Amino acid sequence: MAIKPKDMAKMVDHTILYPTATVLDVKKTCDEAKEHDFASVCVNPCFVPLAAKLLENSSVKVCTVIGYPLGATTSETKAYETKNAIRNGAQEVDMVVNLSAVKSHSWDVVREDVKAVVDATKIAGVTKDIITKVIIETCYLNEEEIEKLCYISKKVGADFIKTSTGFGPRGATTEEVSLIRKNVGRSIGVKAFGGIDTFDEALEMLDAGANRIGSSEGVAIVTGDEDE
Repeated sequence: MAIKPKDMAKMVDHTILYPTATVLDVKKTCDEAKEHDFASVCVNPCFVPLAAKLLENSSVKVCTVIGYPLGATTSETKAYETKNAIRNGAQEVDMVVNLSAVKSHSWDVVREDVKAVVDATKIAGVTKDIITKVIIETCYLNEEEIEKLCYISKKVGADFIKTSTGFGPRGATTEEVSLIRKNVGRSIGVKAFGGIDTFDEALEMLDAGANRIGSSEGVAIVTGDEDE
């Protein structure tokens, strides 16, 4: 049976990451997420406490970003940011890899960077599993680099590979999503992000191998209304 727009809701991270987002914008996004029962709301770290309060007693998770959007902070900073976000109520973290290390092929540095965040999710007093997504920013990478990042992320225990930050020159492509899925198999998730604004675009990403979609146009995706 063909998937319908409303069936996609639990695969959507309803996202509000633009730098001028206000408290009212975040409230609106959280209200929409509860109405449509999205997987999560993805907010900048400063909004995690607010989102946690607004989404309390709902099935919608609080997601935030780490080392965003450049991935250029130190691993220690990313680990602290992760712990702080979790204590503030985050249940999922999307971390940006050290892209400079990736392009330098300093794979030990990359591995320790991702591992620092994965390890930071296992903090004292947290009884629920925290989902870690590794943003690899595919627009800057060649096929060999994508494959290496898939291997490293899977090896250190990440839960998802995410294609993009939304701040690069372009977002996800179906070819890159397919490549990631081919390399990680079915053991971890693939999140497509960047430039996915309609149901048809989201469906193309799912067909390519994604099982999570990030978009600021979550409502349009699940209602099939491109003008939402």
